[in-house]
Amino acid sequence: MTRGPVMLFDTEHAQLFDQVYTTRGKDYAAEAEILTRLIRDRKPDARSLLDVACGTGEHLRAFKGLFSDVAGLDFTPAMREQAAAKLPGTPIHAGDMSDFELGRTFDAVVCLMSSINFLPLSRMRAAVARMAGHLAPGGVLVVEPWYLPEKIRDRTVIGDVVQVGDGVTIARVSHGLRRDGRHHLDTHFIVADAGGIRHFSDVQVLGIFTREEYESAFAEAGCEVEYDGHGLSGRGLLVAVRR
Repeated sequence: MTRGPVMLFDTEHAQLFDQVYTTRGKDYAAEAEILTRLIRDRKPDARSLLDVACGTGEHLRAFKGLFSDVAGLDFTPAMREQAAAKLPGTPIHAGDMSDFELGRTFDAVVCLMSSINFLPLSRMRAAVARMAGHLAPGGVLVVEPWYLPEKIRDRTVIGDVVQVGDGVTIARVSHGLRRDGRHHLDTHFIVADAGGIRHFSDVQVLGIFTREEYESAFAEAGCEVEYDGHGLSGRGLLVAVRR
């Protein structure tokens, strides 16, 4: 059975998201431990954490073993559904990262997997301000950005083919195009299993921001920020402390 392209980020894609990233070797637990060390180097008594754009909850599940009080926030219903199923009893809030209010603060806030770059520049600044506004004094904000402009190549192709369990193959290919100051990623999934072959596709548009634009947003939000050019996966990492 073959069907035409459908939008990503529905329930089935949320499941594929987990399967592809975990099977290709992404170690959420190891990344959570690295981030926890960065946080506690700056705030040794950090006990609470908010994961903004938590997706399907894989990082949050690891953080739950490292912090006594955790919560997640995501805009997409299917992603929240997956996260809530993995983390019963953990608050998973619905919200736009550039305009949310939870009525409390946290010792740490993280926003990973370049989620902040799905916003244009003005809303990126608003998102940094909203996340910083949910920090306790001295709290730590960690943001994983997309690649800086000088590292983004035009017309690039990346792909993965993974085997998930018995009889399930997932192929994922993306074509990246720089246009109008943004990075357009045309991504396609082909899923083959006992039920047939299915095709999912979407174009994800990411903002391309300079280091200075990120640092300015953090400064405006009342944070002192450090930039790590490599970070968790080569995209870099912004680690800030609320003044």
